[in-house]
Amino acid sequence: MNYATLTPAQCRAARALIGWSRDQAANAAKVAERTLVDFENGTRSPRDSTLTAIRGALEAAGVIFIDQNGNGPGVRLRDRSENEGGIP
Repeated sequence: MNYATLTPAQCRAARALIGWSRDQAANAAKVAERTLVDFENGTRSPRDSTLTAIRGALEAAGVIFIDQNGNGPGVRLRDRSENEGGIP
């Protein structure tokens, strides 16, 4: 998967897995909350750099993005044993 590739559904699911509000995700990614809201609602296609920032923030919080593999793209949580600092 291209690092900047992120679907609105993956973004919503990732936030749900880690219990983040849109505000928390936007702050972690250093993007405007409105940008995140519009992206998740499908009304805006952010720049690759913005998608990379959002995805990076979610990954840093423990989300793993799953490539399109015949069943569609998805997300899951990193196994705690995979974390070097014990971050969920």
